[in-house]
Amino acid sequence: MATLRLDQHLCFALYSATRAMTAAYRPVLDELNLTYPQYLVLVVLWEEGPVTVGRLGQRLQLDSGTLSPLLKRLEANGIVVRRRSRADERQVEVELTDAGRALEERAQCIPERLFGATGLSVEDAEQLRDAVRQLSDALTNAPEDNRKEPT
Repeated sequence: MATLRLDQHLCFALYSATRAMTAAYRPVLDELNLTYPQYLVLVVLWEEGPVTVGRLGQRLQLDSGTLSPLLKRLEANGIVVRRRSRADERQVEVELTDAGRALEERAQCIPERLFGATGLSVEDAEQLRDAVRQLSDALTNAPEDNRKEPT
């Protein structure tokens, strides 16, 4: 039986990279008084405009229990507003305020600033992103049977 080694685990390499990437974002986002998850919420809103909480959760792969505190904090900071949908009162819509829209201009530099820290070429970064998305999709769509111990 092979010895389990931490440096041989893909999951640990991904975990480490995620922690390092999030840490690299921290000083840049601190300038905007945002956390990384809040930034991701804003990126979706800048991209799509007003959306339902359900749509945000779908795009960010977050459940409402995780998303609600993020939105509450953004709303308390005057960046978004939440309101019941006029079309369907069961749904809550999230929309940027003027302050939230103004943050988009200040955030334009973030991808470029962070990309420089990666040391990757544009082509390598795109290939890595695509490979990680492929892995994520494969794991999300893998049948439960593939995760069980063989019998």
